[in-house]
Amino acid sequence: MSPELDAGLRLLASAVLGLAVGIQRELSHKPAGLRTHILICLGSALFTVVSVMGFSGTVDPARVAAGVVTGIGFIGAGVIFRGMRGDKVVGITTAASVWITAAIGIACGVGMYLIAVGVTVITVIVLFLPRANG
Repeated sequence: MSPELDAGLRLLASAVLGLAVGIQRELSHKPAGLRTHILICLGSALFTVVSVMGFSGTVDPARVAAGVVTGIGFIGAGVIFRGMRGDKVVGITTAASVWITAAIGIACGVGMYLIAVGVTVITVIVLFLPRANG
C-alpha cells in the first residue's frame, strides 16, 4: 500500500471514529458535538501521521502526541472553566470526551485501528451511561 493511501485510511478512520463519539454528544445536546469531535479526532490523527510519516528519523514522533495531549488538555480546561456556574462545575464530561477523542485520533494516526475502535466503543458506551446524580 502506498504511504499516501495508508495515511488517507488512517485519517478516514479517525473521522469515522470521531463521528461516533460526536453523534453521542449531539444526541445528548452538548455544546461540543459532532463537528467538534470529528475535527479533534481528525486533527490529532493528521498531526500524528505527519509526524510519523513526514519526519521519521529526524525527530521523535512521540513529541507530537505529547503536544496534542497538552493542547487538548488546555481546550478541555477552557470547557470546564467556561461551564462553571456558581458552586456547580459543568463540562467535565465534555472535556473528557474531547480528550479521549484526541487520543483515538492519535491511535488512528499511528495505525492502531483495533485499539482505536475498541476505545471508541467503550467511550460511547460510557457516555450513554446514566449520570450517578440524576
